Amino acid sequence: MRLVNVIKNPVGRKLFMALTGLAMAAFLVVHLLGNTTLFAGSDALNTYAATLHRLGPLVWVARLGLAVLLAAHVGFGIWLTLENRRARPEKYAVRNRRAATFASQTMIWSGLALLAFIVLHLAHFTLRLLWPEASHALDGAGRPDVFLMVTENFRHPLRALVYIGAMAALFCHLAHGLQSLCQTFGLNNDHTLPVIARLGLFAALALAAGFAFIPLWALGGF
Repeated sequence: MRLVNVIKNPVGRKLFMALTGLAMAAFLVVHLLGNTTLFAGSDALNTYAATLHRLGPLVWVARLGLAVLLAAHVGFGIWLTLENRRARPEKYAVRNRRAATFASQTMIWSGLALLAFIVLHLAHFTLRLLWPEASHALDGAGRPDVFLMVTENFRHPLRALVYIGAMAALFCHLAHGLQSLCQTFGLNNDHTLPVIARLGLFAALALAAGFAFIPLWALGGF
């Protein structure tokens, strides 16, 4: 019952948004660090991927947990967006639009773009339903050749561009999301807010640029 009461409270819903967003941002950091094995060559990346798959049920437990986090984050995001629009008079919205940033104005759209990208990403790299010419190859050790899957697919400019565009949406979403997270936890004031905003921009840029560099690296033939 306490959980239901928290969800019914607008502040509680914002808290859930912040916590689920923070958990997924932490996953992105770990995911990016794992992806950097790509730059060490095919054996390093394929070994890393094979090690993950050997975890068996634990991988699916982690995937289920991430799916629950994502569903909660999306659900609360849509709920709060609709709630804010109903509660905010039009004149108030127009008057404050100048102070709002592009990232804050487009949070719902960048979030929906990322949701569509996640579906594409899972179909591509997890389920391997797309572009089978490179998705089912095996390396010399008989392991799924993830290195080939990444490099060959991202050598197609349109595919690389889609992923880079998704990382632009990730940057916008994280840039405002990290700042909102600090506000939700009451960590901002007139002195700390500019610092928090800059740190949020830096963290969002670092993550988005790190992921975007992978298709750029493959597209360049490095």
